[in-house]
Amino acid sequence: MKEESLLLLSDLQKLINQVVLIDYTIIILGGDLMSEKNLDFDTVIDRRGTNCLKYDFAVERGKPADILPLWVADMDFKTSSYIQAALADVVKHGIYGYSEVKDDYFNALASWMHNRHNYDIERKWLVKTPGIVFALAMAVKAYTAKGDSVLIQSPVYYPFKEVIEDNGRVAVSNDLVRLDEGRYVMDIDDFEKKITENDIHLFFLCSPHNPVGRVWTFDELEAVGDICVKHNVIIVSDEIHSDFVFKGEHHVLASLKKEYADITITCTAPSKTFNLAGLQISNLFIPNDSLRRRFKRELDAAGYSQLGIMGLVACEAAYAHGGEWYEAVLKYIKANIDYTREYVDNNIPGVHMSEHEGTYLVWLDFRDLGLSPAEQEHLIVDEAGLWLDGGSIFGKTGIGFERINVACPRATLKEALERIERAVKNLTQK
Repeated sequence: MKEESLLLLSDLQKLINQVVLIDYTIIILGGDLMSEKNLDFDTVIDRRGTNCLKYDFAVERGKPADILPLWVADMDFKTSSYIQAALADVVKHGIYGYSEVKDDYFNALASWMHNRHNYDIERKWLVKTPGIVFALAMAVKAYTAKGDSVLIQSPVYYPFKEVIEDNGRVAVSNDLVRLDEGRYVMDIDDFEKKITENDIHLFFLCSPHNPVGRVWTFDELEAVGDICVKHNVIIVSDEIHSDFVFKGEHHVLASLKKEYADITITCTAPSKTFNLAGLQISNLFIPNDSLRRRFKRELDAAGYSQLGIMGLVACEAAYAHGGEWYEAVLKYIKANIDYTREYVDNNIPGVHMSEHEGTYLVWLDFRDLGLSPAEQEHLIVDEAGLWLDGGSIFGKTGIGFERINVACPRATLKEALERIERAVKNLTQK
């Protein structure tokens, strides 16, 4: 009997030893039983007082202290609880030294790219950087000389032009064409013309496009890809928003043809997908050995080596375990986009929402109001009490537009749209 009791106690101890308590969840070794905890996207979380760029630096940036911000592209949602748990483990360890990644990191990344984007990557292609804007600047340095021209497609994410011009190069735009129904398309003839006339050897592609919300079709990507191959143009494809596609299908440009892979630097990051922008981590894929060596030389010249441990851990946890959270937030944001369209169409005369296919950044057309950029800024900031991204910062073709971030609780979005409605109605009644 005594021996049987000892055996039972031994078995019980073995079971106990298998259980690891991590704050608010239980994970059993060999079988993860943790469930996603952060699926409430309706609750408004107060971000003030956290050194949050969006909420805590309005005055420093010339805005009223109590303004409602929907400008910068981060979410007002808690990230996946799996990511929180992984970061908590690092914090508990208490040593935050130089860190790198091993197979688990790459495997999580490779699995996500294969399953979500039908893109198979090789480990040697991977180059990690502290953000895609940093990577764009490195690409400018690696593949062009001072005075060279670099091609963009305006209206486009404004750091594209900034990193070109700040490094002594010239930004040339193949302007997107807005159709009557509010959909943007590429001017392919002008694209090739701009390349030949300006001796272009580097092109920044935004795919999906920020801010106009296009998800480029296979035919559109093939057209620009073939032209770039023909004229020996290197492509930096910013695909940071590729996990937010609501219409159509995202195509990784480098996956479409081998000749595209040979000239393309594909830029990805978990920052938009999982709300990790503050952890500053991006993953680039550069299949061409020569292009990869040239890029890495610029990283070395910049004094860059390892990323911070928090970003590395968060990225791995996101791609390995964040699928449930991602699917839920994708559904919520899609509902917010639909809500925005319906609200604008029904309640705000003179304002039109552009056709939206991807990203959580909605492009609103205010041009029918006939306002100058300064008058439009007054309407949005002073009358509506909102902080949006005025269209003029995206290039001259963005004048008359506003970019609004809808990755926020529905109550926040509703309040913002109601403020626009009141401001526009007051304007038209004067």
